[in-house]
Amino acid sequence: MLKRMLLIAMLLFAPAGVHAANYTDVYYDTAEPGWGAFLVQSQTFQFIAFFIYGADGKPTWYTAQLNDDGTGNYTGTLYAITGTYFQNPWQGYNINPAGTASFTPSDVYHATLKYTVNGLAQVTKSMQRQTLTPDVLSPGPNYSGSMSGAVAGCADPTQNETPFRARYVLAVTQTANTSASLTFTFVDTAHDGLVCTISGPIAQYGRLYQLNGMLTCTGLGNGGNPHPAVIDAFHTTGQGIEGYLTGANGGGCNVSLHFAAVLNFNQ
Repeated sequence: MLKRMLLIAMLLFAPAGVHAANYTDVYYDTAEPGWGAFLVQSQTFQFIAFFIYGADGKPTWYTAQLNDDGTGNYTGTLYAITGTYFQNPWQGYNINPAGTASFTPSDVYHATLKYTVNGLAQVTKSMQRQTLTPDVLSPGPNYSGSMSGAVAGCADPTQNETPFRARYVLAVTQTANTSASLTFTFVDTAHDGLVCTISGPIAQYGRLYQLNGMLTCTGLGNGGNPHPAVIDAFHTTGQGIEGYLTGANGGGCNVSLHFAAVLNFNQ
């Protein structure tokens, strides 16, 4: 029944084709380990399961169903759930509205969680994605992928590309869980000969990485001088890798590019 309710809510409140940043992960307050929230997102709908404690110090079960309010913040109803003792034959459960909840991202890694339960004072917590284990960003083969976004603000207007669309082969190297380097060798007709590398330290937040480094591009009039750049929401997928690259690229150019690639398994 709970799964059915969740599915109905997603169908009702998640319009087809809507794109939103995905915050699926485990979240916790770094100053208060021992409790937290599991968040799963589908389009603009979020389902949150709280693992918190009641006044008696015992685990208490709550969930929340939240929807994007149109500003990138998520609000909705908090539910209290009771059910059958796990060693007994299943006799059902009860789910009742018990308050409100909101999830307000400050970036793709951090958020403020607010909730009320049964009329008690609002609880406000600063949370971040909880890292479980390091991820492997460079399993061996190269990747093949596409990139889209914009190159704008160039001193030479002919260098602007809005929109920017390109295909590439991507090589990723990773040093433990401390740094990474990505080299994009472009292969589409419009960008053949362009090679861009971004290298720098990485920080892990749950299932995502952030890379703060320097971007260097050569070919097609690029001089090869490094410029600051960042890759956000950088992570592996079931078949490859993806992220969001922003920064400078010389000549006054600013880049804002989403990229995704699949593994080349048969090299």
